[in-house]
Amino acid sequence: MTLRNQLDDTDLQILDIVTKNARIPFKDVAEACGISRAAVHQRVTRMTEMGVIVGSGYTVDPKKIDFKTCSYIGLFLEKGSLYAEVAEQLRSIREIVECHYITGQYAIFAKIYARDNEHLKSVLSEKIQKIPGISSTETFISLEETFKREVPIF
Repeated sequence: MTLRNQLDDTDLQILDIVTKNARIPFKDVAEACGISRAAVHQRVTRMTEMGVIVGSGYTVDPKKIDFKTCSYIGLFLEKGSLYAEVAEQLRSIREIVECHYITGQYAIFAKIYARDNEHLKSVLSEKIQKIPGISSTETFISLEETFKREVPIF
């Protein structure tokens, strides 16, 4: 049984509301769902414990804190079996905000934020490309994030 099967329509309605506005008061969620605030709190707590809801922090606009260059990096590995060791090394590079083990041309695809192109070059040459097991990289600079959203609930 998947976690989705353990959620009822009210749970999904709550998820739909809070993914659009995580700061919405539970009383407003309760009113929209036709249940008590305590019931909303219990359901959110249960979904958090189930791992359906993860995190509760704020989203920071990288550009507002001078991380103006967003890029994606495809990494080629000498051997696919080196993935875990390389991924652990990548985890220590703070500019990398996402890392995926993927199918296709690359073994790993990472998202990175840098202050500017010079900073990006430094991260690539002084950190990423020095990791044992990485044979080469290919970098794609994002010109603009058109949109970003959560997965559809309904």
